[in-house]
Amino acid sequence: MTTFSFPPTYNFPPFFTPQPNRTTREAQLSKWSSLIQSWCRHHRIYRLSLIETIDSPLFHNATLRKRLSLSDVRDVVDWMATVDDDGAKRAEWIDGANKSVAWVWWRRPEEWADVLIEATGQKNVVLTVYELLEGEATMSQEWHGMDPELMLRSLNTLVKRGKAQVFGSEGQEGVKFF
Repeated sequence: MTTFSFPPTYNFPPFFTPQPNRTTREAQLSKWSSLIQSWCRHHRIYRLSLIETIDSPLFHNATLRKRLSLSDVRDVVDWMATVDDDGAKRAEWIDGANKSVAWVWWRRPEEWADVLIEATGQKNVVLTVYELLEGEATMSQEWHGMDPELMLRSLNTLVKRGKAQVFGSEGQEGVKFF
């Protein structure tokens, strides 16, 4: 895997300090949102554990000796969990009030659904969810290794659209694309 390239703002010390001016703060939150989404996409992270990543390069610039506090990271993810200008959320808390683990939507489930339909080309073929996530045929696909819960959310989007059927019991789900 290639090395992650941080944006220029990552090397600007005030980027790590919550800005008091509302307009500047909105721009800062937007840049953090983009950075978090890019980081997660690069590393194929779907669930972001704040406790596990707080000391990672994502939130800690060792060169500048600057970092976001856990509270500041929560504020950024809270902002990402609100509806943006496109009418979409870019994060969702998984653990409710604890706010320690969140989905990061570098692609929302609806967007994954579109990718799955386009890329699989499997019509009237039954596949297991495991095959979609870990199968040899999907190793080159962007969703390879995706969190199974996110895959099921994306597949359920297709079910609602009448483009797929999901069946089976937990851990043994299958899908048929129409």
